[in-house]
Amino acid sequence: MTKRSPAQKFLDQIERIGDRLPDPVFIFVWLIGVLVVASAACAAAGLSAVNPGNQEVLVAKSLLAPETVRTLLVEMPKTLTGFAPLGYVLLVMLGAGVAERVGLLSAAIRGLVRITPDRLLAPVIILIGLLSNQAADSGFVVLIPLAGAAFAAAGRHPVAGIVCAFASCVGAFAGNPTPSQFDALILGFTEPAVHLLDPTWRVNLVGNWWFTAASAALFVPVGWWVTEAIVEPRLGPWKAPEGHRLSDAPLEVGERRGLVWAGIAVLGVVLLWVWLTLGANAPLRDAAASDMTQWTPFFRSLVAGFFVLFLAAGVAFGLAAGTITSHRDIVRYAGESMASMAPYIVLAFVAAHFIAMFNWSNLGAILAINGAESLKGGGLPLPVLLIGVVLMTAVLDLFIGSASAKWAALAPVLVPMLMLLGVSPEMTTAAYRMGDSTVNMASPLMPYFPLVLAFCQRWKSDLGVGGLMSSVIPYSLGFGLVALVMTGLWSVMEWPTGPGAPFHYSPPAPVAVSVATS
Repeated sequence: MTKRSPAQKFLDQIERIGDRLPDPVFIFVWLIGVLVVASAACAAAGLSAVNPGNQEVLVAKSLLAPETVRTLLVEMPKTLTGFAPLGYVLLVMLGAGVAERVGLLSAAIRGLVRITPDRLLAPVIILIGLLSNQAADSGFVVLIPLAGAAFAAAGRHPVAGIVCAFASCVGAFAGNPTPSQFDALILGFTEPAVHLLDPTWRVNLVGNWWFTAASAALFVPVGWWVTEAIVEPRLGPWKAPEGHRLSDAPLEVGERRGLVWAGIAVLGVVLLWVWLTLGANAPLRDAAASDMTQWTPFFRSLVAGFFVLFLAAGVAFGLAAGTITSHRDIVRYAGESMASMAPYIVLAFVAAHFIAMFNWSNLGAILAINGAESLKGGGLPLPVLLIGVVLMTAVLDLFIGSASAKWAALAPVLVPMLMLLGVSPEMTTAAYRMGDSTVNMASPLMPYFPLVLAFCQRWKSDLGVGGLMSSVIPYSLGFGLVALVMTGLWSVMEWPTGPGAPFHYSPPAPVAVSVATS
């Protein structure tokens, strides 16, 4: 029997503890119960915090108060349908589900495996995961199951491919090689926070580009090493089930023809989006804006773009390969893909209400303000202070999975506070993003965690919550180390975080006013 290292024993213990946890749906149900009790206690104790930006007093609200109960019951349908991850998942899966069921994704993966050396699968998947942030959260829905299939086709453990892709999709929040819609979303929350002190400041959508690109350059080798040195050895060898096609299975004539037509369809959708963005009176470009904000509609349209792309490519492949014989097949495949998402919709219902109730109670904002004030009162050097932002964000990841929800609460406090200490809004945002890209991948409360668990169980039916946690934690630790080193180094060197985004903040010069004399 092989002797297990202390690290392996630690992960084994994490798996045993995690497997004792209930289904994620009931984790949220219990947390809602705890939240209700905590909100009532905090409201009775008069817990509050003052927003230093606008001096608004935030008071803890009891979730048992009549007006909150009324909001809960009246807004219940809106709370579910307004849950952002649900919309992303259903829209992308409506197209990707068709592409999967006609055989496009399987053929594409087998083709990819045939031309990609086995040793390079992990870094290629990590890089694609980091780039997937261009289309919001669609990488969680599309790339993750594809990564599992790619590893399986190469004779490697598919769960390793899934967790590798999962970690890279989360890491993309801070390690995106190119600016994306996430930059528009996060820096969009930064702008009103800056205006509390400086109304002349305007958001720069490439203000984090150099920082996130450098982070991506480190995430790829770190994730590659974690996959091959820790995760795969721990999972052990994987034996393909009988009848499974390995990487040497040749593509059939119909599949090759289908891939050609699917490629033409993809090119057509890309050209359509280029025209919608760059053509005359382009609807995906804000002509009234003169800076990078003019591309905001384009970034925000990419989720719909991926839906159209997968649907068009899937239909083209199916018609050419013979897996679609009538329009009824398309409707049937789309319906089957939605049916497979039923467990996730159940989870989304309780997760959406937990997050909404957390916001109604004001406990999230109060926690954020008090945490930020603690950092300010410590009198710490700027590098240590910004590392504190990373650590505080990572801790909050355990309670609030939504990046925008956390930043909406933190930005009005952290951004003005650090501006007064000479730190640019872009650098503060970059530090926040580093903290948001580490711990939440290992938390069962992360909105996509149950979806990833379901993808894993397709290949390893007995894998539980603890098994997934123990497989993801090595990535969380590796990316967390990169986050701390990157933030500290950037702060010490005082490098700009992007084009036109210096490390230091300088207040605008006062406007000279001439006084006429008689």
